[in-house]
Amino acid sequence: MRGKVFLVGAGPGDPKLVTLKALEAVQRADVVIYDRLVSPVLLMHVKPTAEKIYAGKKKSVHTLTQDQINQLLVDYALQGKTVTRLKGGDPTVYGRGGEEAEVLMRHGIDYEIVPGISSIYAVPAYAGIPVTHRDYASSFFVATGHERPDKLVSSLKWDHLAHAADTLIFLMGVSRIDVISEQLIRHGRDPDTPVALIRWGTRAEQRTLVGTLRDIARKVEEAGFLPPAVIIIGDVVRLRDKLAWVEKRPLFGKRILVTRSRAQAGDMIRRIEELGGEAVPFPVLQIEPIRDAGRLAVLDQALRSIERYDWIVFTSVNAVEQMFNRLRELRIDVRRLGTKVAAIGPQTASALLDRGIVPEELPEKYQAETLADHLLARLKPGERVLIPRSSSARDVLPDALRSAGYEADAVDVYDNVPSRAHAGWVVDMLESGDISIVTFASSSAVHYCVEALKMSGVREPEQLLNRCKVVCIGPVTADTARQYRIEVSATAQEATIASMIDTLCGITIDDAWRNAREE
Repeated sequence: MRGKVFLVGAGPGDPKLVTLKALEAVQRADVVIYDRLVSPVLLMHVKPTAEKIYAGKKKSVHTLTQDQINQLLVDYALQGKTVTRLKGGDPTVYGRGGEEAEVLMRHGIDYEIVPGISSIYAVPAYAGIPVTHRDYASSFFVATGHERPDKLVSSLKWDHLAHAADTLIFLMGVSRIDVISEQLIRHGRDPDTPVALIRWGTRAEQRTLVGTLRDIARKVEEAGFLPPAVIIIGDVVRLRDKLAWVEKRPLFGKRILVTRSRAQAGDMIRRIEELGGEAVPFPVLQIEPIRDAGRLAVLDQALRSIERYDWIVFTSVNAVEQMFNRLRELRIDVRRLGTKVAAIGPQTASALLDRGIVPEELPEKYQAETLADHLLARLKPGERVLIPRSSSARDVLPDALRSAGYEADAVDVYDNVPSRAHAGWVVDMLESGDISIVTFASSSAVHYCVEALKMSGVREPEQLLNRCKVVCIGPVTADTARQYRIEVSATAQEATIASMIDTLCGITIDDAWRNAREE
């Protein structure tokens, strides 16, 4: 049985600028053949068993020739596999999608073309430049600035092109910007016509250079401005000063590695993206309920006799969720919790409020040490304390209570289990300098991040991580990072995600990071 090929547009670079159908094609593929401009974050949606083949091209350097790519599409499809050919932008706009479709048709292979959001209009939009505007331009014309090298005669008719539309857009033309500007001026375009070049548009590395037809070639040379970039020519460029929006966001230009578990990372990722950053999920750990018989018996005994405790102390959102999940499994009525409840941090308190419980203790500093002091000031002689927690939690709190003469039962309600999901992609991004900031929201995240990198073949993870800025959620997490010889750039003032986001906004990233990507 023959397979099927999807010729898919991956959009201009921002991993969220893809269609639902494109994402579906990525997720179901047995084989993914992808290009240079495809975001690694999008590739993280590829199923673990799929084969991934890089077919990237840059000027004069082709990993695979077009004929080799065509043959791969045919060979894998004839093996009965579902193949996704993933291309930047749209596969039929200077993406050779038409050529590949012809090859598949000749071999009788079923295929679909999944259009993508094109850099033609998306990249200028991210730079605050609409390709049309009622006051400036009612038409636009798109051309390649880099025709196939074996063409004897250019198909660009400069005498027509110079006045073909109000807005002219060139793709793959950075190395020929001198020719483009010279030809347009020679054929009657005003030398003072505004020009913008937008490099790595819609990505964290986005950079925009503005000039006129008269001086843009000189500015490109002086700035060392390299491909890939979209060139847009016309009066619409004047709108950039007014409409630029991405660059004004506080996290613009920052690609941030989020090492939280998959279940917890959503809010942080969403906030990073809202503020203009690009979040890269790296769930180095996952939360799993206690399943082994011995520890489960200890937990169940504590929950079945929960009335004997005068206090229940929750140290994390996960502890709240996992304990209440187990209460539900045991069919224990929450009305039996006739106890006082304490919580570390507003997020833990919020998780309790969602269940109709108002915690009685909420220290200003969200650490076990601080909560212990608060509790000791409130506890009465003979009171018992239950502490549902992670199996890897520190013993600071129960030890402090026991030292003061109180009965404190610390019971495991969940395990932090290491995860290597996406580790290969993350290592590649760290090694190539694509990550600007690494975040750690717990000591466990530090430990499991280091372990995931080691298991992926990185001999000295701290050296790889120290290429980036490192931001930690609090002093305990920062101390753990330093124990692994990781240099901490900043620590959130409060141990909350909101404070961590504020800290990220204050991190300065050298422009050299955005300019470091070679042609």
